[in-house]
Amino acid sequence: MLTGSSAKESEPRPPLPPRPAGRLLRQEADFRRIYLSQLVSLGGDWFAMIPLLALLQKLTDGPLWGALVLAADTLVIAVMSPYAGVVVDRVDRRRLMVLCDLLSAGFIATLFLVRSGSTAWIALVALGGVAGVKAFYGPAASAALPNLVPTSDLLTANALSGGAWGVMLAVGASLGALLASVLGIDWCFALDVVTFCVSAALVGRVRKPFGDSRDARPRARVRDDLRETASFAREDRRIVALLLAKPGTALGNGVLALFPALGAAVFHVGDVGVGLLYAARGVGALIGPVTGRRLLSGREGRIRVLTLASTLTFGAAYAGFSTVTWFPLAVLLVVAAHVGGSMNSTLSSFALQSATPDGIRGRVLSVDFMFSTLSLGASQLVAGGLATAMAPSEAALCIAGIVIAYGTLWWTLSGELWPRRTNSPPVERG
Repeated sequence: MLTGSSAKESEPRPPLPPRPAGRLLRQEADFRRIYLSQLVSLGGDWFAMIPLLALLQKLTDGPLWGALVLAADTLVIAVMSPYAGVVVDRVDRRRLMVLCDLLSAGFIATLFLVRSGSTAWIALVALGGVAGVKAFYGPAASAALPNLVPTSDLLTANALSGGAWGVMLAVGASLGALLASVLGIDWCFALDVVTFCVSAALVGRVRKPFGDSRDARPRARVRDDLRETASFAREDRRIVALLLAKPGTALGNGVLALFPALGAAVFHVGDVGVGLLYAARGVGALIGPVTGRRLLSGREGRIRVLTLASTLTFGAAYAGFSTVTWFPLAVLLVVAAHVGGSMNSTLSSFALQSATPDGIRGRVLSVDFMFSTLSLGASQLVAGGLATAMAPSEAALCIAGIVIAYGTLWWTLSGELWPRRTNSPPVERG
């Protein structure tokens, strides 16, 4: 029989309240290092990408190589993701992320060799290599997050990580072009190399484990690992619904490829105006995770409703965007669309992290990454095809309609998947 202090120690402790974002960053040094590593590496990416696309346009007198680079950034990730997830669950995630940063720095360094149209292929190889590395880095970072912060702070941590992408898109895309015009494109590439090295140093300083050692065990063939992932999804049918959540807004991102044409034909703005549209995307991607955190905090049962709302917000905002001609309103609608898009991404990632045990989390999140990037690539292809057959604004409206239709279909089908339906014993969550 337990008495005194022993009895008190045996009583379950009430869950801790979530901390504000600022306090979480101050008090959790390891999470702060991961967050800062994401900021610097994402910033470097955008500092390099915008000038690279401009350089390829200049060297080849056409958009083909730039389009190929963007396609490689999407499709390589989709191809590598299933296998990347297996690796993420097999190896030390900290070491893997450090290695990914160093490899990315090496790939970016080869961009210094792009000097003429005949060397444009180097850019394709370099960005394809970085994309392949991202396929490992992204799931590793996401799978490690539940081990770096308490469960009560996981939603806040996801909001911060999602907001980092939006901040660096808005800042990096704007300053990258400015830096290239003032100092030259090579300085942008050099800065990107440095940011990856800084990111590797920050990740290397993290002391908390990135995975649960209790789940560490020798594995058999890759096929067996993938089969285990499919079996887990069958046991917890919510996982299927959550894996199908991000494609709802990813299918609408093809509108971004129409921004230059819309800027010229509809809004009559130059490169600066088109840059503002892309920056508006970043602003929305910053606001969305914060909004999602506030709407969901302490009410996890709202995940399905908020996922539908975020998808429909994205589609409705771009439907409005396709019909307006006043540029300031168009910018605001882009912000609204990506508030919905980033909220969708943050909430579905949080739900998958919470519902998935550590030993299989990397594989589940890699499948999530794959579905998202495949949908994004498909949307880009659809946008390109529609733009050849109709006006850019009409193409944007069609893509917005696809998003709204997908969200409605997802809501209908997820009603059957959402309840936990399994006769198997519960999986130990660790």
